[in-house]
Amino acid sequence: MRLFPRSFRFRRTREPVPADEAHHLHDHDHDAPVATAASLGLLACPHCAAVWQNAEEGDACGRCGTHLHTRKPQSLTRTWAFLIAACIMYIPANLLPVMITRTLFGAQYDTILSGVIYFWVSGAYGLAAIVFIASFLVPLFKLAVLFLLVVTAQRGSSWRQHERAKLYHIIEIIGRWSMLDVFVVSLLTGLVQIQGFAVITAGVGIAAFGSVVVLTMLASLSFDPKLTWDSKEAQAVQESFENREEQAA
Repeated sequence: MRLFPRSFRFRRTREPVPADEAHHLHDHDHDAPVATAASLGLLACPHCAAVWQNAEEGDACGRCGTHLHTRKPQSLTRTWAFLIAACIMYIPANLLPVMITRTLFGAQYDTILSGVIYFWVSGAYGLAAIVFIASFLVPLFKLAVLFLLVVTAQRGSSWRQHERAKLYHIIEIIGRWSMLDVFVVSLLTGLVQIQGFAVITAGVGIAAFGSVVVLTMLASLSFDPKLTWDSKEAQAVQESFENREEQAA
């Protein structure tokens, strides 16, 4: 194996093309598939980002020893497992109480939505919107996007590939901000501990909510974004192009 530096990039030449060849070159470029790293015999290490030439599937990276793969092994299977588990835990996360407040007047059990309603009725519209978006809409959005990505990748669909790639980057970015409720409940549990007057404890729902966040993050990590571009149409064009190249040779 030969190592390419991280600054290695594919560059297009800017030499002028004769007029009599322009039409033929345009048709050839239109039909020809985009050159990929795999088709050029290049494999990138997922750990240290080193790019190796003429490396075989499963070879160890010469820099860090990580096994090299063109695609993440069993990516769809693992993503499905984490995604289904996250969907199951999403139900108790919204139905069970996430925070229990015990005072001299009794106990109050608050779910995520009841907290949103309380802030809204109290006039704290901004805080209610933040909790509703971060704790209800964002996990639901992540589940829906992951489901879309997995189904389309499994079917080899070429539908809106650029938009699907952007959606994957979006859920990667917002994934780190999904622990808002867990942070708030943990903070209140540690601060409000006045025995005999007011005690705040975490409910079972907060554990379910944390499980949803962790499982969606694991599903996002398990999904290989390169599968978005492995459409059946692209494979058919690649095979057709290779056949024409063999016939021309």
